Amino acid sequence: MIHSKTVQIKNETRFMYLFTTKEVGKGTGLGLAIARQIVEEKHGGAIEVNSTIGQGTEFIIQIPL
Repeated sequence: MIHSKTVQIKNETRFMYLFTTKEVGKGTGLGLAIARQIVEEKHGGAIEVNSTIGQGTEFIIQIPL
């Protein structure tokens, strides 16, 4: 789960195209979807997400050598 402010968001949802927690006109919802596509499909890697309310969110990107 991903925590956005006080709302929990499933990891699968976070990486969906056009998903955003921002107000209309404040974000496109493409950033994480594009990052995931590049890491996984182009480089055979993985993105891991760890999040704790009040502490922050950590993204771990692993790309094979």
